[in-house]
Amino acid sequence: MNKNQLVSAIATKANCSKEVAQDCCDALVETIMEALKEGDKVALAGFGTFEMKVRAARTGINPATKEKIDIPESKTINFKVAKNIKEII
Repeated sequence: MNKNQLVSAIATKANCSKEVAQDCCDALVETIMEALKEGDKVALAGFGTFEMKVRAARTGINPATKEKIDIPESKTINFKVAKNIKEII
């Protein structure tokens, strides 16, 4: 399912226009991203939890040259699915 299909499904289930559903979808994503940027956790009951994680700096190996390289610390978004969804899947 892509974003347009998601917006159409939301519009149908919420009995609203696609424009309103699009605005709601965009607002949801934007709000989650802002919260993660500030270091907050976003927990959606029955769906899951989004959280910013920091990957520690480490040493890697270039597979082509076997040369050691330093991989810097990086941030990533972690999603932990809710228990009830795990059971469904």
